[in-house]
Amino acid sequence: MKKLLSMIALVSMLGFNGLSFAEEAMPVETPATEVEMIVEETIETVAEDAAAATEEVAAAAEEATEEAPTLDSGDTAWMIVATILVLFMAIPGLALFYGGLVRAKNMLSVLMQVFVTVALVSVLWVVYGYSLTFSDGGSLNSYIGGLATAFLAGVTADSVSGTIPEYVFITFQLTFACLTPALIVGAFAERIKFSALLAFVALWVTFVYFPIAHMVWGGGFLFEDGAMDFAGGTVVHINAGIAALVGAIVIGKRIGYGKEAMPPHSMVMTMIGASLLWVGWFGFNVGSGLAANGTAGLVMINTQVATAAAVLGWVLIEWLTKGKPSMLGGASGAIAGLVAITPACAFVGPFGAIVLGFVASIVSFWAVTSLKSMLGYDDSLDVFGIHGIAGIIGAIGVGVLAAPGFGGVGFAEGVTMGSQLYVQVLSVVVTIVWCGVVSYILYKIVDLLIGLRVTEEAEREGLDTTEHGERAYHY
Repeated sequence: MKKLLSMIALVSMLGFNGLSFAEEAMPVETPATEVEMIVEETIETVAEDAAAATEEVAAAAEEATEEAPTLDSGDTAWMIVATILVLFMAIPGLALFYGGLVRAKNMLSVLMQVFVTVALVSVLWVVYGYSLTFSDGGSLNSYIGGLATAFLAGVTADSVSGTIPEYVFITFQLTFACLTPALIVGAFAERIKFSALLAFVALWVTFVYFPIAHMVWGGGFLFEDGAMDFAGGTVVHINAGIAALVGAIVIGKRIGYGKEAMPPHSMVMTMIGASLLWVGWFGFNVGSGLAANGTAGLVMINTQVATAAAVLGWVLIEWLTKGKPSMLGGASGAIAGLVAITPACAFVGPFGAIVLGFVASIVSFWAVTSLKSMLGYDDSLDVFGIHGIAGIIGAIGVGVLAAPGFGGVGFAEGVTMGSQLYVQVLSVVVTIVWCGVVSYILYKIVDLLIGLRVTEEAEREGLDTTEHGERAYHY
């Protein structure tokens, strides 16, 4: 009973005290208002932080999307066409151009040399050439790439290079690797063994073309220095021109050179070949941007007007010095202009392109008519006089004509004309020295192991029959 009364008393006391507390708390509104304000401020702060975080995530996602390679169907379609155009330059373009310039008894030998060179280098490019040119070479990366992508390891149909499939990029660059040694063929046409040529080409692309291409395009030290070579002034034309000059000197003159007439056997073939080269060169130059965009348009107009100016320049100087303009002169001028604009086509304006083409043709004319005689070498089809000389003019000239004052696109931020000229001259000198020295060694190795030159009897009869057992023509 006592316990029950105690519990009733305790509950009564708590009830009255609670009621009293509630009655006292009801009139006090200030603490509740402050709490609400704090809660509202907290909610606003959290909302702002969440919005900022959302924006950061969205920006990061957008940036990642921009950085990720995205396939572009327009660029891809153009690059497939450009690749075919460059291949068209070599076969049949270059083959017919060279074939028409030699004597009839050597026509097929030149066609065969160009044709098989393209086949040989295509295979070597896939086996290790692409890797040595465009992969990281580790401690030797300044000069040569590595073998990480030998046999195209890691490349699939889904691999993307920029905005095009990597396989398309690989094939496009393959055509450059094929064309360059094919150019050299013209220097010692009509006297080299076919077996010796193939051995030399395999060695040359390995120890000269791939390293120079890596230095300039693949992340080597000339690339890092900012060398301006959009489509191959140093990599292709100076490289081929110097190797051609060294080869012509090492192999020696043709039998009867300077004593017997050795006119082209078919200027018709040469004109057709030159025209195919001119058309195909748009793939060579315009395609080097790897995209169908505004730069492609600039490169296109520059390629056309530089070539046209060079044709007019060569025809004019030949007319003035020899009394008559020739089809051979017009074709030679076209090639000189195409070569000169190659490294500069994306950096100069149309005015600069015209100047470059005209100057290159005049200097190349002097090289093939005077310099060759003075030095006494027999560069059969003037590979050095046109590709080497015009390539040097283009590679150095871009350092001047890229300036906005001449209508060019200008130089990189912080780069002056003087500093760019230094880099351009350096790239030319490195190419000349590397290619000259290594090519000489390779010629000597092949001569020791195989022998470079056919016999005197075979040379007099003609390489079509003695090397290949067939003739181009049956009269």
